[in-house]
Parts: sequence; structure tokens; C-alpha cells
Amino acid sequence: MERISSRNAGQQEFLQAVEEVANDVLTVEKANSAYAAARVLERLTEPDRLISFRVDWEDDSGALQVNRGWRVQMSNAIGPYKGGIRFHPTVSPSVLKFLAFEQVFKNALTGLPLGGGKGGADFDPSGRSDSEIMRFCHAFMAELAHHIGPDRDVPAGDINVGAREIGFLFGAYKRHHREFTGALTGKGDSFGGSAMRVEATGYGLIYFLQAMLAEKSEDVAEQRIAISGMGNVALHAAEKAIAEGGTVVSLSHSAGTILAEDGLNAEALEWIRTARSEDRDVADAPARLGLVYKAGEKPWGIEASVALPCATQNELEQSDAKAAVDAGLRYLAEGANMPLTGSAVAHIEQAGVVYGPGKAANAGGVAISGLEMSQNAHRQFSSAEEVDTALKSIMREIHDRAADEGRKSDRFNYRRGANIAGYRKVAEAISSFGIV
Repeated sequence: MERISSRNAGQQEFLQAVEEVANDVLTVEKANSAYAAARVLERLTEPDRLISFRVDWEDDSGALQVNRGWRVQMSNAIGPYKGGIRFHPTVSPSVLKFLAFEQVFKNALTGLPLGGGKGGADFDPSGRSDSEIMRFCHAFMAELAHHIGPDRDVPAGDINVGAREIGFLFGAYKRHHREFTGALTGKGDSFGGSAMRVEATGYGLIYFLQAMLAEKSEDVAEQRIAISGMGNVALHAAEKAIAEGGTVVSLSHSAGTILAEDGLNAEALEWIRTARSEDRDVADAPARLGLVYKAGEKPWGIEASVALPCATQNELEQSDAKAAVDAGLRYLAEGANMPLTGSAVAHIEQAGVVYGPGKAANAGGVAISGLEMSQNAHRQFSSAEEVDTALKSIMREIHDRAADEGRKSDRFNYRRGANIAGYRKVAEAISSFGIV
């Protein structure tokens, strides 16, 4: 870690992700002479390439705007680079390297032939018109198009990059290359997208939770579930949890939390979804739907047996973990990438909370992206029912891989199990290639 820290000074998100994995897998690497000789973990901490570029675009007033764009191609040891594109002012090389590093292990856990990457820009789409977002996407893709392709690197959406943005990006890619290929996933149904892609991460999170609960002979219908976030993952996780009989008691955003003491129903969830899509203030949540808005509060002090953090990295700190445990927390599964600080993870594990890490629990999105790539390659598309069945199966297999490795340690541990299972898959490939 000293060597890696000195080479990545100031990149705290990335170093946090590396240290969490290193604590679990270094003993595995040292115990295998081929892995040790190949220095697998150290090689995985250095991206194959980090592409940086300027994005010039014109706003609606005709003024020139300048942003930074990046693509981190971390490892293609087991398949083409795969990972989302994020548009947010906080995007930086450190954030993208952490996400790409996590993506390597997450993608390996799916069992699909997918490497790990991540990209984005420090562009803030809030308050921008559709025309401005289109012009930015086209300018961004003019640079990115040189570095991606269906057998090279296949981006998808992420924060602030949804169906609209993927459409703009894919249109620009298609024009640049003058061919129709599956170079992005998350596309619309009319131009090569897969059914269930929008729902996949949130639904997959609940399928993973169901597998965790089944280990203890419990069910979603018996649980009070606190969810953070109001984006795509949080809303679809809430939707699926409600459909399975769970009592969802919260959703949140950076300014506060919506509390539903008796549980969200379908009408309340639809009100929140519509308010968010229309950019209305959710602080006006109607009391007739059993909703109470708590300004400036997080959802972790609410009485709940299950926590699903679905917002962003490091959103749940040690004090939040303590509040959640004191409020009855017994299970936690990550819908976001690295939403817990290291001290928060330590607290919930010491408290005996069953902990499903994001690289396992939120892998549903990339799993369906992998299925979309396969559908594009074969020019044959599956129904929503077929995709949902495949998603359930993949999430169950991810759970079982993490659980099997976790049982080999002194104490059953999904985090350790997921890290080791993902590492072994990638290490076998890297140690087979020689020095390349």
C-alpha cells in the first residue's frame, strides 16, 4: 500500500477501494506461486490506460464551454472493458479509478466474459436543456469513439447518464464509425437495447438480498427496509421490495429523507418517481400517502432490519452505521458502489450485521449489459420475462460464489468471499498471459 499510495497520492477513493480488496486477497496471492510471480494485484492497481481529453461544446447562448472527460480501462484480462459513464461535477481520475477497479471484480463475479472500466466527465447536466445535453454528449463521444468498440470497450450509463444520454452517445458513435455495432449498452429498445436494463440493478439488489435472507431462513416480506437514494437503483429496489411484500420505510436524497413509517405503497412510490422526473421538490411529499419529509436527515436512524444504501460512495459513515445498528439493522446490501466508509464497514461487521458488498449485490446492471452485448452479437432479443429469469439466476450464482469463498474463512463473510472469488477469476487469466 505504501508503494501504491505514493504512486496515487491524493486519490483517496481509489486507495480506499484497493486497500479493502488487498486486505482480503494478498494472502491468496502469496499462497499461489503463479499469482505471486505475476504480481496480479499490483498490476490490477495500475490501469491498462487512463485516457484524458478536453470536451468543447456550445451552450444555448452560443458561448463555448469546456469540460474534462476520461475513460479508465482498468483490465481486459477476461473480456472487453465494461463499465459505465458518469456525468457529475465530482468526477475525477480518483473516482473513476476506484469505480473501474471495483468493476473488474464485480464483472468477474457475474461469470460473464467482461473486463473492467469506467468513464465520465465533470459536466453537470442539472439545469441544462436537452439541446445542451445533446451537444455535450456528441462532443464527448467525438473523443471517446476512438477508444471503444464491441470487442474493445463497451460503456454503459451511470449517474446522470440514462436512456436519453445513451441515445445521444450511441448516435454520435454510429455516425463516427459508420456502422451499427453494440459499442454501448443501456440502449433504447428500438435500437438494440435489452429488456429489463433500467430495472436490472435495483431488481438484482433485491434478488441478492433474497439469497442472503434465505441463508437464515428469512424472507423479504418479514423485513423493514431503509433505502437511501432516489435515483434509478433506489426506486427500482423499492419497487421490487414492495412487490415481494417488504416494508420500505425510506428513500432519500442529499437534502433529506422521505419517511414512510408504515411502508411505501405503489401510489406513494409513483408520486416520488414522478416528482423526481419532473424535477419537483420532494419536500412537498403528501401526508395523505403516509409520507413525511425530514430535511437534512439520513435514513439510517429509522427502525429497520435491512439497509440498502443506493446513493453514492462513502454516504454512510461510522456514526450512521451505529445509528442503523441501534435501530435494529441485521442485513445490509450495497446498491451503490462503496457507499460505506471503511470505519462503517468495520462497525457493522463487528456488530454481526450480514453485509453484502456492492461488487456482488449491485452487479445486476452489468449482468444485463452483458446479456445485451450477447443479444446484439446474435441479432436475437429476449423477452422481459426471459431476461428477468436470467437476472435472478445470475444474482443467485453471484451470491453463491461469494458465500462459498466466504465460508472458507474463519468467519462467514460475503465481503471477503466476493473479493476472493472475483480475484481468483482474474488472476487465473493474468497469470496465464505472461508479461504483457
